[in-house]
Amino acid sequence: MISPLAYIDPAAKIGENVEIGPFCYIDKNVEIGDNNTLMNSVTILSGARIGNGNIFHPGSVISGVPQDLKFRGEESLAIIGDNNKIRENVTINRGTASKGKTVVGNGNLLMEGCHVAHDTFVGNDIIIGNCTKLAGEVVVDDHAILSACVLIHQFCRIGGYTMVGGGTGASQSVLPYTICAHNPASYYGLNIVGLRRRNFDREVINTIHEAYRIIYQGGMSLAEALETIQNELPLTPEIKYILDFIEDTNKRGFVH
Repeated sequence: MISPLAYIDPAAKIGENVEIGPFCYIDKNVEIGDNNTLMNSVTILSGARIGNGNIFHPGSVISGVPQDLKFRGEESLAIIGDNNKIRENVTINRGTASKGKTVVGNGNLLMEGCHVAHDTFVGNDIIIGNCTKLAGEVVVDDHAILSACVLIHQFCRIGGYTMVGGGTGASQSVLPYTICAHNPASYYGLNIVGLRRRNFDREVINTIHEAYRIIYQGGMSLAEALETIQNELPLTPEIKYILDFIEDTNKRGFVH
């Protein structure tokens, strides 16, 4: 299962049933779990911790040195979970002293040419389109979809169940369950199609929609809008998520 044309450092730890194609390079201080497939010309550098059942397509580079001038060569990690599809020329940098690790969760599809920078956290069941770039210390919550050529500024957070349109440039966070598009990024309403596909029932969707009507169209300050939501809407898990998300991103702000 390991090509004689691949290089594997003797100190690397490789699990069972791992396929490693020609011209792959696996550095020291690397741990790769079971049932992974590395097609030809995949580079896994020091600090990589890879789970099980992932597929790495040609040209992908995992755990590269951070593109951060504050980086001083400290030990850090790039952690990848299980059952991810990492397409051609994807780059995932390891962390810096800030958080010490970059994390990609489980069941994600990272399409050709996308970049995940240092200390970024990508959750689970996420699609990241071709040539999309996530700057340092970005957070992408579960079930988000980022289309092609999306640019996400450092420290931003992308909410769960969002749809970010192709070519969007976001310098602020994107609230959960919404559609965001254009450059600069703008709010385009609720991601109703996505929520229906995820089997959200009508009452839940209506409650989320009412929360965003209050925030974006209620003519109130943000503080007043949040107080109105707390007083007038049921505190469902979805509403609590929205409120907590806004509190978490209050310094940077969110897309309007």
